[in-house]
Amino acid sequence: MTTARDIMHRGVECIGENESLFTAAQKMRDLGVGALPICGEDDRLHGIITDRDIVLRCVAEGRDPGQVKAGSFAGEDLHFVTAEEDTDTVVRTMAHYQIRRVPVIDQKRLVGMISEADVARNLPEEKIAEFVESVCAPTHR
Repeated sequence: MTTARDIMHRGVECIGENESLFTAAQKMRDLGVGALPICGEDDRLHGIITDRDIVLRCVAEGRDPGQVKAGSFAGEDLHFVTAEEDTDTVVRTMAHYQIRRVPVIDQKRLVGMISEADVARNLPEEKIAEFVESVCAPTHR
């Protein structure tokens, strides 16, 4: 059985809940990623912020990304998988919540992240097709 731990990207960096969205955007740029987990002072996962969140929910609303704290996005729609969950569960979770990346937790600590690229690189073709159909294909809402 392949688990989340087997396909996750390790060494994920967080943005602190008290850091600004401007800092988050710079960190995303420097790391070449489109999302960062938000970690609290307790070193636990509190949320996730995406580049899209910064643009649509901060900049487009006329807010100053240098003044808005990452923590203001914490707790909103936080979905994760545990490191020992099988990849079927990972794909189902991503499909159900229509998310392209999911944090991986082990003993209440963030240990990695699974993105659509990780799914594509590590899963059999039928799982990739299921993922693409359910997450990446346009939906009519």
